[in-house]
Amino acid sequence: MDNNPTPTQERVLSGMRPTGALHLGHYHGALKNWVRLQSEMSCYYFVADWHALTTHYESREVIAKNVYEMVIDWLAAGLDPNQCTLFLQSRIPEHAELFTLLAMGTPIGWLERVPTYKDQQDKLKDKDLSTYGFLGYPLLQAADILIYKAKWVPVGEDQASHVELTREAARRFNHLYGRETDFEARVQASLAKLGKDAAKRLEKSRKAFQEAGDAKAMEGALGFMATTPLLDNDERDRLAGWFKGTGKAVLVEPQALLTEASKLPGLDGQKMSKSYGNSIAMREDKASIEHKVRRMPTDPARIKRTDVGDPNKCPVWQFHKVYSDAPTQAWASLGCTTAGIGCLECKQPVIDAILKEQQPMLARAEPYVSNPKIVRDIIDAGTDRARATARQTMAEVRTAMGIDY
Repeated sequence: MDNNPTPTQERVLSGMRPTGALHLGHYHGALKNWVRLQSEMSCYYFVADWHALTTHYESREVIAKNVYEMVIDWLAAGLDPNQCTLFLQSRIPEHAELFTLLAMGTPIGWLERVPTYKDQQDKLKDKDLSTYGFLGYPLLQAADILIYKAKWVPVGEDQASHVELTREAARRFNHLYGRETDFEARVQASLAKLGKDAAKRLEKSRKAFQEAGDAKAMEGALGFMATTPLLDNDERDRLAGWFKGTGKAVLVEPQALLTEASKLPGLDGQKMSKSYGNSIAMREDKASIEHKVRRMPTDPARIKRTDVGDPNKCPVWQFHKVYSDAPTQAWASLGCTTAGIGCLECKQPVIDAILKEQQPMLARAEPYVSNPKIVRDIIDAGTDRARATARQTMAEVRTAMGIDY
């Protein structure tokens, strides 16, 4: 299937690091949203194996083991390779090329102020993260996004700063390299195609925007440029840059598509994470799920079966809020606060709901587990499609920078 976007489709880009089996937190926090978006926009989803090396550079066997297992989890969640493009970052060297070229003009201070830079160093003190790769990974993320000219990047609020850095990197690149040597002549030729009256209106709106900050003038002018059949895409980009006082936008500034944080915590009430030992894998076996949920901590006040509890102090209640319907939640809440039910009774509907949610995932995963070659073929085809797009962008980048000789 041709996964290239239609003129009305906007492109989405997102990725995950293959550092371990995906768990239910990944599913509720990201994958369900990915599945929804694939039928609405042109979606590119990639295995971020280079990013995994920024924190696991000494554990290459972990990454190699998990690359294709993670893709099976994606397919199990409902991603459809006929609706979205799935690919492997390290198989597209153009990502590294754009990262290198962006690095030439990106101030180090921009990278040092990314909130997760110091936060991750504090949290992962067992790893030596004083590396260029770790400092530069937000810029590699920027290259991942910009090379596909993605309009939207689905992220949680904690990752929004990375999208803002990407916007700044695109803005700086366009400022440095977007103005062609014959820019003014090309602009005048495009204006001439629109006719004198339209050109005069655009010039008036441009003055209102640049001198008085008239946002409505800009909105109207850009809307006209985007829809007039008299201009091709290059001319639209060039006139938009002229209107804003910059050059032609070689790289597209993406927008953060904020997604709700996963409402599913770990088994102990903290964020679900394999490294915390509090996770349930998407394809974990039935006996293991039952064992883990039954051993979940509950409200410390419920020492004996007859003690009353407070659902808000119990991690199991958070699972009920995700997995249980209103009658079951009411039953669990009343039973806890009146000691009408025991904690094991309270946990059983959660176990049943997790296993029920898991069944279609296991069914979707089975053909790929039985025949791993299908997964590799999907990634090969997706990588070929993605690389064609990346190569096209890099040709434009090299021309803009004057290194296409």
